Amino acid sequence: METDFEKIIEVAKVIGAAVAVGMGMLGPALGIGILAGKALEAIGRNPEASGKIQTTMILAIAFVEALAIFALVVSFIILFG
Repeated sequence: METDFEKIIEVAKVIGAAVAVGMGMLGPALGIGILAGKALEAIGRNPEASGKIQTTMILAIAFVEALAIFALVVSFIILFG
């Protein structure tokens, strides 16, 4: 039978994991939004360079998305560690 202390620890783990993934996803979400907006603005100013801009944008989005994956891994470590 679980004691009250063990229940509190489990609740703290769940809340900690939720906060870690929430805060960890906030930055990359904002970054991707800004990045895509600026890329569209650049393509609007210089449509001939759209291929180079799009390639660079996709590469940058992949790097930013890696930060979100790190946040997810940290939340799993908190939850199951």
